[in-house]
Amino acid sequence: MIDYTDEVTDARADNKAIVALESTIISHGLPWPENLHTAKRLEAVVRAAGAVPATIAVLDGRVKIGLDADDLERLAAPDGAIEKLSRRDLPQILAQKGHGATTVAATMILAQKAGIKVFATGGIGGVHRGAQQNFDISADLQELAKSDVAVVCAGPKAILDLPLTMEYLETLGVPVIGYQTDELPAFWSRTSGLRLTSRAETPEEIAAILTAKWSFGLAGGAVIMNPVPEADAIAEADIKAAIKAALAAADEQAISGKDLTPFLLQHMVALTGGDSLKTNIALVLNNARLAAKIAVAMTAA
Repeated sequence: MIDYTDEVTDARADNKAIVALESTIISHGLPWPENLHTAKRLEAVVRAAGAVPATIAVLDGRVKIGLDADDLERLAAPDGAIEKLSRRDLPQILAQKGHGATTVAATMILAQKAGIKVFATGGIGGVHRGAQQNFDISADLQELAKSDVAVVCAGPKAILDLPLTMEYLETLGVPVIGYQTDELPAFWSRTSGLRLTSRAETPEEIAAILTAKWSFGLAGGAVIMNPVPEADAIAEADIKAAIKAALAAADEQAISGKDLTPFLLQHMVALTGGDSLKTNIALVLNNARLAAKIAVAMTAA
């Protein structure tokens, strides 16, 4: 049920550093052809930093740990009919031999099964605005309390309720580590006004924290908050205005559930004149680079 590319198979056998990459960003997060170009660049960035990329997806009911060029094109194609997979969706897509791109939660599950400890993404899901009424909370947060995988991201997606997302992670006991920052980054922006309680200056320091966590038997993952590079960031005030307009559009069209985040992200591209897309690509590449350095440090320890 699980297929590995030769590159990932060799890395597992030789105990080389491996970085998991999600596939939802390819099928649902970025438009064609930027999605395919970015998927290839992500893998190149991981290799350049000394690790092996393992982009994860489900194709024909088979879990793919690592994808070849044809697989990437299949996931990126505008008419690919690729499902968006979280934990709840995996049994059905496997049983029906379907095709799916993995969210943060599903990628963590499959990465753990493959023995991969470090995963790079753009931003994690979290508590949606209005969750007090609709209980819309991403499965990513629960998965972070279950799967022993460290997630490198640029913060929770800024369309979410950031204070409640941080409270939820604290309740679940998930370590949240700021990489060279004391403030929670807000995806497109470097700042949010929310303070972090844990900070690390180097990939080696992060690797030591993760090793200590799992060696001590503390189950579950961790989140490494890696701010978007300053040159690629969008001002917090500008992003807040665009988010307000995007949320209003979602309410007007009654968009909810798994369709909400892709709708908002696509709407943000139009509202920011394409700037949010450029920033999204820059931050996920930056996260992949850091994740690879952490994975290399963990294998060297």
